[in-house]
Amino acid sequence: MTRLYGLIGKNIGHSFSKKYFTERFAQTGANDCIYENFDLAQIDDFNTILAKHPNLCGLNVTIPYKETIIAYLDELSNKAQKIGAVNVIRFKNGKLKGYNSDAYGFKKSLKPILESHHKKALILGTGGAAKAVAFALQELNIPYAFASRKTDSNTIAYHHINATTFDNFQIFINCTPLGTAPKTEDNPDIPYEYFTEKHLAYDLIYNPEETLFLKKAKKKGAKTKNGWQMLVFQAEKAWRIWNR
Repeated sequence: MTRLYGLIGKNIGHSFSKKYFTERFAQTGANDCIYENFDLAQIDDFNTILAKHPNLCGLNVTIPYKETIIAYLDELSNKAQKIGAVNVIRFKNGKLKGYNSDAYGFKKSLKPILESHHKKALILGTGGAAKAVAFALQELNIPYAFASRKTDSNTIAYHHINATTFDNFQIFINCTPLGTAPKTEDNPDIPYEYFTEKHLAYDLIYNPEETLFLKKAKKKGAKTKNGWQMLVFQAEKAWRIWNR
């Protein structure tokens, strides 16, 4: 029987995963494996996918379902439980177990480009990807705060970000979908004029290769990185999880 893998998310036509895993299957001789995109209008449609495809062996999860998918799973890995977000699901013995490989992928891609003056991080966004990034920063002993439309104890409102914020935070990480193709003219609403060569701008988006967020930061001398390498690392980790 064909082993089916796939991606669940919303508006995922531009996703990297299907091409990546289809090529991976071909390279490794996994001729009994196929990968499909499951574009869900709402998370409740997940049960329909399960019913229609009894040969499912594993899934990736992307925006906006990394948190809401948890209610549909039988079990979580320790790391996924701590993070509060899932981007990998393993099917085994009729049970669905959620994992998080985003934190692993982000940490592995960020670590080599960190410099001694990169002391604190501001995470733009508060969704499932932002939670994984926060977990990775904890593991790297990098203090962080979130930026969002609302303010609370560890969250800065976008409209409060100013020159002092840029003095206090040297790493800016975009965990929002703002700037993703085809809406490449979008970007997080922050004062880009305060970026300097001492700053690092990291965008989890990989399509386009250079978002407006990265372009604006680079123009001011900041070091920049997109989410492509993170994605590859988390996908490799997902494949290992599925094949344990």
